Amino acid sequence: MSAPSAEPGESDPRASVLKRVFVAGAGIMGSGIAAQCALAGYTVTLEDVTEEIARRGLDSASRALAHAVERKKVSPADREAALGRMEIAIGLRRSDAADIVIEAATEDLAVKRRLFGELEQATRPTALLASNTSSLPITSVGQDLRDPGRLVGLHFFNPVLQMPLIELIPGHRTRPETVARVRTFAESLGKTVVTSADTPGFVTTRALAVLLNEAAWMLYEGVATREDIDTAYKLGFHHPMGPFELADLVGLDTALSILDVLWDGFRDPRYRACPLLRTMVAAKRLGRKSGEGFYAYPVPGPAP
Repeated sequence: MSAPSAEPGESDPRASVLKRVFVAGAGIMGSGIAAQCALAGYTVTLEDVTEEIARRGLDSASRALAHAVERKKVSPADREAALGRMEIAIGLRRSDAADIVIEAATEDLAVKRRLFGELEQATRPTALLASNTSSLPITSVGQDLRDPGRLVGLHFFNPVLQMPLIELIPGHRTRPETVARVRTFAESLGKTVVTSADTPGFVTTRALAVLLNEAAWMLYEGVATREDIDTAYKLGFHHPMGPFELADLVGLDTALSILDVLWDGFRDPRYRACPLLRTMVAAKRLGRKSGEGFYAYPVPGPAP
């Protein structure tokens, strides 16, 4: 995973004319997306509502790149070059220079609709709009836009630098040229792209939600301990992580929000969230990002 030596759009024909990326939301996903885009040679602005949050996101991106260096997936020089391509912003003012905007806000339909309404006003009409939603239908996210043809789903996976997959989700009103350009952009990041219909949860989230929810129900019912359930999934199914380890990585609040979206969309009992998840989210035990979920974690330190 080495960054290209030339700017995207010059030596890499797949990147078309896209050069500047604006990431709206500097949380775990937003910071990872920013790091991935910068590593691929794009100029990236990482935005959030306060400077503190934006800088925390930049620190997170720096740590992710440092970890990639430790894993010998990225050279130290490429890491430094990627860091040099990233800047932070407070609010959406700098989005007017972006060729593509990637929204990485909380998994809340009202929040995303409001944010894209603001982005449509702030960006150039030619800029592409992409949502990193993991479960919300794209057509619904963009239903209030004047030009929903600009909007497409672009679902990255955590940790972004390590996961090779991106889901591409066209809405019912997304233009074909938008889909083609965003696919080209995603492939220029070194990712494999799969396309999903615009249905709640798409492909991967529907499968993941059932896996995590069923594990929570088994723990809730006393079928086995969290450690034994995680071990059974890893050794019995050759999964790299157990369901509780994965839930802590994803975030229990995110997992619960996804299950609620799937329940609202399908009314299928398999998506009825386990009460244990609701209790843990209410107790702010959200996983790695809060320091405690199904397991306990050290609080992240400053970026190297």
